[in-house]
Amino acid sequence: MDYVLQTTGLSKRYGHFKALDGLTMNVPKGGIYGFVGRNGAGKTTLIRLICGLQAPTSGGYTLYGRKHTDRDVSRSRRRMGAVVETPSIYLDMTARDNIKQQYRVLGLPSFEGVDELLELVGLGDTGKKKARHFSLGMKQRLGIAVALSGDPDFLVLDEPVNGLDPEGIIEIRELILKLNRERQITVLISSHILDELSRLATHYGFIDRGRMVKELSAEELEAACRKCVRLTVTDVRALARVLDAMGAEYKILDDETADVYRKMPVSRLTAALSAEGCELLDIRERDESLESYFVSLVGGGHG
Repeated sequence: MDYVLQTTGLSKRYGHFKALDGLTMNVPKGGIYGFVGRNGAGKTTLIRLICGLQAPTSGGYTLYGRKHTDRDVSRSRRRMGAVVETPSIYLDMTARDNIKQQYRVLGLPSFEGVDELLELVGLGDTGKKKARHFSLGMKQRLGIAVALSGDPDFLVLDEPVNGLDPEGIIEIRELILKLNRERQITVLISSHILDELSRLATHYGFIDRGRMVKELSAEELEAACRKCVRLTVTDVRALARVLDAMGAEYKILDDETADVYRKMPVSRLTAALSAEGCELLDIRERDESLESYFVSLVGGGHG
């Protein structure tokens, strides 16, 4: 598999604080990589490092096969576009003038493609309206257009739907999918809004306290977030004994609830529980969500 970005033992310290702690990740070419973690987990630090805004304390990374220490790594960075933290736009300029300004910064020979870029991000009809009067979603889409000005094939987005209303979230999602499918742009999205990521990502990296907890494909995640049967009973210890006897895989959630990862013959289960003096109160099928999977990986909270 070809990788756009690979990091190996990447670390970043600020004094005694480890923002990244030996992070190893692999972003495959052509994919949409969901970089998942709580606020403060190290997502933005990673993005700042690969964009060349900061240097790692130790470890390293490669972009399109070039090490970050190579003299010509800037050639790889030219293939990147990024929106880090907040969109880099001039609020007193129109959308068109913002993109023209980025063309100048990049030293592009003409403004050819500006109108096409505006149409691509859904801002073709904004005319002379200044960016300060845009909605949050329009500002985010303009930020993406600015990031696309150099015609990159790797787009890095830091929390792109944070603070957006449902309509804005849908617009950004559709734009990302369009860029990936029609222009074959590899996308790295950092986010803590897991439900939205699950509609986009082809691969995931789960980060916690600066460390990579797990990397997997969307197919592997779907298998991990498998269907289960949630049982509520009067005595979970009796339920555990019955499930052990039946050879079932299960997870005890609390004093009266357990998830069982196989179809249960209800009449047989009820009879076995009754023999143990236990009553089945409720049974329902459910899928584990991406959010609950993430919590199970990193724990419910940090003390």
